[in-house]
Amino acid sequence: MDRTITVRGTYAAFLVHMALSVAPWRLILLPLVGLIMLGYILKLVPRSRAKELNQALLMGRRVSRARILPAVEAYADKVVTTNIRAGALAQIAADKAAGCRLVIASASYRLYVEPIARRLGFDHVIATDHFTQGVDYIRARIAGENCYDTAKLRMIEAWMAAEGVGRLQAHVRAYSDHVTDAPMLDFADEPYAANPHKPLVTLAKLKGWPILHW
Repeated sequence: MDRTITVRGTYAAFLVHMALSVAPWRLILLPLVGLIMLGYILKLVPRSRAKELNQALLMGRRVSRARILPAVEAYADKVVTTNIRAGALAQIAADKAAGCRLVIASASYRLYVEPIARRLGFDHVIATDHFTQGVDYIRARIAGENCYDTAKLRMIEAWMAAEGVGRLQAHVRAYSDHVTDAPMLDFADEPYAANPHKPLVTLAKLKGWPILHW
């Protein structure tokens, strides 16, 4: 989703939006968020753990789902109105008109990916889940895998199995902007490098994948 469908990333903006909406005093903790991200860049903090820590700082370790839901929905509105590529909207409409089953697979949290996906007309979401998915509070802890890189492909395959979608019976079309989605793109029958960064441009040319600019 991020930078494939959206122009800018959504994760950091989501956390800041939630802090502003629910507990503005948490913004004083932003320097700690910066230190955690530095630790991630230096490979001292795993990506999934960095996400958990940042959420704990800017949203709290445990928050009421009902309390934060209005802010989550407001964030989805903001993304859809200010941060969606026009070309992506056109492609979504074309794929839907062609009868495709539309699925977002994103490393971002299901908490806010689902309302964005709903507004864009997607049928399903595969995303990073919270440990407390489905209950009345949110904990700053990831359930299962962070939906990223090879884990994203595993989660896609698990979703297909749960939906009874056999790989040989399905025709998979996939779009991504980032080289970490190479496993997913290799898995697809029709892989597209959409708004790719330089490493994915290089890989797409090597693999013969079409390059799209939305």
